[in-house]
Amino acid sequence: MGRGAGQQGGRGRERFEERDEFDERVVDITRVAKVVKGGRRFAFRVIVVVGDNEGKVGVGIGKARGVPDAIRKAMDRAKRNMVEVPIVDSTIPHQILCEHGGAKVLLKPASPGTGVIAGGAVRAVVEAAGYRNILTKSLGSANQLNVVRATFKGLQDLKRPEEVAHRRGKPLSSVMPHWRRGDGRKKD
Repeated sequence: MGRGAGQQGGRGRERFEERDEFDERVVDITRVAKVVKGGRRFAFRVIVVVGDNEGKVGVGIGKARGVPDAIRKAMDRAKRNMVEVPIVDSTIPHQILCEHGGAKVLLKPASPGTGVIAGGAVRAVVEAAGYRNILTKSLGSANQLNVVRATFKGLQDLKRPEEVAHRRGKPLSSVMPHWRRGDGRKKD
């Protein structure tokens, strides 16, 4: 049995016990350069998404001369930046178009059984947050950092159905998605 199959090496035990139950995903590792007097100094920028798969998600960026240090920094920042996002029947409560820089990300609720329809960077964020049924489309720039930040911003901007119903003075069933209402009709 190799190390990946559940056996830990002698030194790995302490780390295994302190580890909490977060879903940690490295989205992107990029080599960046700083121009100094003697030439270029290279470092690595790492984008990490951390979530508990139950409505909490965070994004972190770490930069260091070595990849392991950059990943560690990004993980720490992602855990510090975790926010609560609303989940309604394993999907988002409403459609939203979010932007960051040149990246635009469209997030749409999906009926049960649809699954996660998303590209790499968006998929990492929505799966770590705990969404199981969602439709997404990345528009505009394909820059991974901006796409991740746009998705994260969109999830933060989502409103809970209870808040919307209360603010509008309507019953909760009128602001829920059609598959949740149970009356068999779609809302236009």
